[in-house]
Amino acid sequence: MDELTKSTRIAIAGMKAQSERLRVVSENMANADSVAQTPEGLPYRRKVVTFRTELDRASGISAVKVDKVRPDNSEFQRRYDPKHPAADRDGYILAPNINPLIEMMDMREAQRSYEANMNVINTSRTLMTRTVEMLR
Repeated sequence: MDELTKSTRIAIAGMKAQSERLRVVSENMANADSVAQTPEGLPYRRKVVTFRTELDRASGISAVKVDKVRPDNSEFQRRYDPKHPAADRDGYILAPNINPLIEMMDMREAQRSYEANMNVINTSRTLMTRTVEMLR
């Protein structure tokens, strides 16, 4: 397999992994304000993506893949809202363990990584085109 084609396949795997990460970040952001509906209930729990490297023995390519989308087991936030139906006897409700600032940083990191992989693909395509033109 041609080296430029290998680099393109690796970059595509990176883009797929970062797309999944972006999906999880958007799910977290969409649920940032969801709270439990009863005092015993639990709110939305933040999710995190973990990655792994996978070797394709046939081509010799090591590429990133999403390993797991797992729950973040950090503590839920507690908010004082004694009038909410899910408030405990002290007036607190459980809120998701989501920090919008962290989610925005994760989103930016996923975006930059996605764009870097896109640049690899564009560069590889340009180099392949130039090589073909040179061989004519």
